[in-house]
Amino acid sequence: MDTNQLVAQVAHQLGEYRQFLVAFSGGLDSTVLLHLLAQLRQQNPELQLRAVHVHHGLSEFADAWVEHCCQQCTAWQIPLTVQRVQVDARIGGIEAAARKARYAAFGATLKPDEILITGQHLDDQSETFLLALKRGSGPAGLSSMAVRGRLTEHLLLRPQLGCSRVSLEAYAEQNRLSCIEDNSNKNLRFDRNFLRLQVLPILNKRWPHFISAVARSASLCAEQEKLLDELLAERLHTCLAEDNSLVIDGLMRCSAGYRFALLRRWISRHYVILPSRKQLQNLWDEVALSRVDAAPRVQLGSYQIRRFHGRLYLLPLMASLRDICLNWSRITPLILPDGLGRLISGKGKVHLRSPHVTQQVSIRFRAQGSVRIVGRAHSLPIKKLWQELGIPPWLRTRVPLIYYDTQLIAAVGVFVCEDGQVLEKEKPWRVHWEKNHLFKSK
Repeated sequence: MDTNQLVAQVAHQLGEYRQFLVAFSGGLDSTVLLHLLAQLRQQNPELQLRAVHVHHGLSEFADAWVEHCCQQCTAWQIPLTVQRVQVDARIGGIEAAARKARYAAFGATLKPDEILITGQHLDDQSETFLLALKRGSGPAGLSSMAVRGRLTEHLLLRPQLGCSRVSLEAYAEQNRLSCIEDNSNKNLRFDRNFLRLQVLPILNKRWPHFISAVARSASLCAEQEKLLDELLAERLHTCLAEDNSLVIDGLMRCSAGYRFALLRRWISRHYVILPSRKQLQNLWDEVALSRVDAAPRVQLGSYQIRRFHGRLYLLPLMASLRDICLNWSRITPLILPDGLGRLISGKGKVHLRSPHVTQQVSIRFRAQGSVRIVGRAHSLPIKKLWQELGIPPWLRTRVPLIYYDTQLIAAVGVFVCEDGQVLEKEKPWRVHWEKNHLFKSK
């Protein structure tokens, strides 16, 4: 593929879109992509370009790479945002953790009408396909990458996916582009590097069109998955509850293959990496078919699947809040931990008696013993009360509990204790909880 063909292919993939955020590492792939887009902008001045560079903090050269990218973007008159991230390799290994942090940074940088563009190419597609094959993936995993994907609500384009690395190198040489060479790309400890440096050269030498053949196989797998999506869409819809949890009864009479296909499509709606066949079997046996009184879970990377009242819920992993105690002056809103939102004093539907002048108001996330709430004649153990009110186990230590000194007064938005009841002719204290998305369906 010559330079003109490369430019034409990228321009074709952009379609009618005009606002782009380019993932710019400074390496060959993204440097060629950003230069191509800068050239296209000269021909189409309405093209709006921004770039984002993610500083992972994993290399001693990371600061130098930031400087290089800043200089490059300044020369090409492209605004650059640098996002510094923390990579937690405890879940899924360093490659997966870095990718997760990177795409989270992209999502945080994107403006509402922008499209994310990344620089993956044909050789990357082969590596992704072989990695999926190594994991024993089915057609969904072997579909590898598509030219068009999604990052939450944003479109993601990979306009160089049909271009070989050789063609990108030729373009970079012809245009005298300066590119970063990440020293970690030589580390054979990483599976992708092992394939790129040790395996694919042998395969390409034996079969020169190997990477094109792999791309064709990935495309055929993607076609089969798209067909299955269409055929299963209506059945999946009938199994979904209003809060997008999955009704287990709707899967009970399905064959194992049919059931697993529905589970994969439900999971993919949440943009979570698809589980293996073994993980799906564990999900069905250990979670869906568990005892009614059990609280099982299966972890998928940084997410978990749990069961409650005959439904499966896909949730992010949650930090423990059981030992947290936050004193609240009530003068300003109180920011809650772990992204739960905030409490606002003086407005809202929660009405409580005002605390005495000497009483300290605090917010906790754990209660013990028995509780008597407004409207009930008798006290109940807190665990039984949560059950009767239909609060899932994972939310029972995430609902803000208001205490006056050591006395439980209310679970915000769920119940008010008898000790927190507003007395006749007394002016109530109103509390509002601005909740995050996990609670909005409750």
